Amino acid sequence: MSHTQRPLEVACPQCRKKVVWSETNTYRPFCSERCRLLDLGAWADGTHRIAGEPAMDETEIDEMILRAERGRQDPE
Repeated sequence: MSHTQRPLEVACPQCRKKVVWSETNTYRPFCSERCRLLDLGAWADGTHRIAGEPAMDETEIDEMILRAERGRQDPE
């Protein structure tokens, strides 16, 4: 008995249009270059972001390094 498998279809993350997931789709998981570029732009301007702790600024990093260095110094 032969099984005919339907190709996997996914929703384009940008416009939700159904897209066949295959090596022939250069833009997968997006449906088009336009949707791919719109998504990239959203990451670049900060609209899309990964939840988590806010990044430290340079002042906080410098203070953390100074505290760590002070902790490693031998007591006199």
